[in-house]
Amino acid sequence: MNEGAKIRVLLIDNHPLVLDGLKAVLETFDHIEVAGTAGLAQTGLDIARQIQPQVVLMDINMPKLSGIDAIELFRSELPQTRVVMLSMHDSREYISSSVMRGAAGYVLKDVSTEEIVAAIETVADGGTYFSSGVFDALMRERAEQGSDPLTPRERDTLGLIVAGRSNREIAEVLGISAATAETHRKNLKKKLGIATTAGLIRYALDHGIASKIDANSHLPTSG
Repeated sequence: MNEGAKIRVLLIDNHPLVLDGLKAVLETFDHIEVAGTAGLAQTGLDIARQIQPQVVLMDINMPKLSGIDAIELFRSELPQTRVVMLSMHDSREYISSSVMRGAAGYVLKDVSTEEIVAAIETVADGGTYFSSGVFDALMRERAEQGSDPLTPRERDTLGLIVAGRSNREIAEVLGISAATAETHRKNLKKKLGIATTAGLIRYALDHGIASKIDANSHLPTSG
C-alpha cells in the first residue's frame, strides 16, 4: 500500500443500522475511504466491479446470497480485492468455511473499532486477520479433542503465519533467524501434509491455534 494512500473499503450488511454506524465510524479515520455500501451481497459485487475496493467488509447471513457464498464470486471476479467477514457468529463451521472460500480475515462484530481498523489495514497490506474472539471460540471447541502433533515453537510459528507475518517478522518476534523461520514453515507443511500457506491457515483455524506471543500484533505485514 502506498504511503499516504487511502484504503478503499466496501461495506456489505443487510442491517441498515449496522451499515450506517460502521460507515460513520470508519469515516473518522483519515486513511480509510468508505467507497460504497450495499445491503445485499450481489448488489455489493455489482458495486465492487465499478469502484474496485481494496477491502470488502461483509456480513455472513444475508438474503438471496450469503456472505460465505459471495466470497468465491469476489475472489473470482476481483482477485485484488481482499474480503473480511464481519459477523456475530463464532462457530468453527462459519469461520472455516469463510477461510476455505478465500476470506482474508474474520472479525466478530463485538470487537472494538480499533480492531476493525487493524483488520482493514492488515488485509489491505496483504496479510490475514482473525480477531482474538475467533481464536477463543475455536480453542473452546477443540479443547477436548485429540493430542497436538505440534511443538510449542511450531505452534507459535503457525500462529504468526495465520497473522500474516513474513519469515523476517516471525524471526524478529521469536528471536530466531529468517532462515530458521523458513525452516519451521517448511517443517510445518511436511509434518501436516499441507502444501500451501492457505492450507496451514485452515489447519490452524480448525485446531484453534493462535500465537500466544502476539498473533494480532501491529508489526508491518508482508505484501
